[in-house]
Amino acid sequence: MARKPIPYSAKLFASLGVLAVILGLLATLFFAYMRPPGGDRFAQCRTTNIAGIGDVIGGPFTLMDENGVEVTEKDVITGPTLVYFGYSYCPDVCPLDGVRNAEVATILRDRGQPIGDLFITVDAMRDTPEVMKEFTDYFDEDMIGLTGSEQQIIDVAKAYRVYFSKNGDGEDYLMDHSTLTYLMEPEIGLVEVFRRDLPAEQMAERIGCFVDQI
Repeated sequence: MARKPIPYSAKLFASLGVLAVILGLLATLFFAYMRPPGGDRFAQCRTTNIAGIGDVIGGPFTLMDENGVEVTEKDVITGPTLVYFGYSYCPDVCPLDGVRNAEVATILRDRGQPIGDLFITVDAMRDTPEVMKEFTDYFDEDMIGLTGSEQQIIDVAKAYRVYFSKNGDGEDYLMDHSTLTYLMEPEIGLVEVFRRDLPAEQMAERIGCFVDQI
């Protein structure tokens, strides 16, 4: 049976929704990079200018950890913590970023500056707690995978200004998503953001500077 074409109005609203999310993310990042650094105790550690926007990115969430236990941000962000959004079926970007972030956590752990490392899925349908545990343990047994209902994933992604969108049909669909890694601290909120092209050693050095100031 031939598939019914999607009405033009539905396509338009979907496109406008995606555009709104992208514009919101760009506006947040622009605001972060342009804000003056006055009074920033982390100024010596920064290469970006995001001081004072901890209340803009991040916030409360309820998800399920890789052991099937319901958790909140207070349970999993108990100190300096990396937060990354991706999914287990991701063909290239997420594995590379997962390896990099795990290496960063290992470097800092070996230096006596342990940090948390979270991987939050944007694929609620396929990424069960069991899948997340197997996926994150491949990188580092200390990395915590988080999943949840579709609405819970939407809510946490919105809190972190993360863009994601399903791409394709059937079982082999992909998920388009943003790829920043956030450094969070429970008493501060957002401390810094890291792009995926930053090597592990350099990222560890920068995070170590922040950890020393916390």
